[in-house]
Amino acid sequence: MFDDDHDKDDSPDRSADRPIDPAQRAKEKADEFRTHAELAAVFEGVRKFDAAVRPRLDPELARDVQRTIARLEKAKSPDSPVLPPASADDAIRLLSLPLADDGPATNDYHVRARPGEALIVRWLAGPDELDLFYARLQAHFDAALAACRDDERNTHGWRQDPPTLAYLAALDAIDIRMADRYLREAIRAHNLFVLSTVTADEMDLLHLSDYLMGVDPADLVGPTSTPGDAPTERDRAWFFKLFSLRGVVEGVERMCFFTYLQKTEDTFEDGW
Repeated sequence: MFDDDHDKDDSPDRSADRPIDPAQRAKEKADEFRTHAELAAVFEGVRKFDAAVRPRLDPELARDVQRTIARLEKAKSPDSPVLPPASADDAIRLLSLPLADDGPATNDYHVRARPGEALIVRWLAGPDELDLFYARLQAHFDAALAACRDDERNTHGWRQDPPTLAYLAALDAIDIRMADRYLREAIRAHNLFVLSTVTADEMDLLHLSDYLMGVDPADLVGPTSTPGDAPTERDRAWFFKLFSLRGVVEGVERMCFFTYLQKTEDTFEDGW
């Protein structure tokens, strides 16, 4: 379901019918938990931290954000989320938009929707917001990993066969610092700008709105695009792409999360 650019394996020997070794199996579990921890930390602000959903993002600002993100994504190497120096001006301008007198508020979710499409932009700035984000990111990952270790040991630990024991040991050995995955220290030490993505061909809209955010789906995609009563899985499925831009501007650590949602099969385009 999810594809993220933190850790991809497109090697030809990754066959569906090839047995996965215990270390690889544990790694894939960790990758799954990383992705879900990121989604929870990005979208839980309304439920946890008094963030508001603001459904009237100015259309010119929405187009500007989308086009800037598109330029940054095209400029980025597929091998690294670190943006090239030539992209610094675009990154700085996008991260600095809340600094304008009438700029968007940080922490809140700024939404622009039209039938079948929506975008959500959220800025974070300064140590209070960034430290909280990273703490929550780590907490979500740690909780998922701990629950998985307990569940797998209770379910499979009795077997005592070498593959099972190796898998449980590999789970126990996982020690991921999410701030390191986000290159936080490198960004602050070397003034880097970083853009990473998470993509889902079929995101459950109600999982995003109800479970992660705690809001009415109409607040995100508009009333005409909201699934009706007793919606099918297909009714709830949206293409989803989350962009995470990070950097330091004028000595202040900043983030911008840009989310693109589309009900059709079309992918992200510079079309707003």
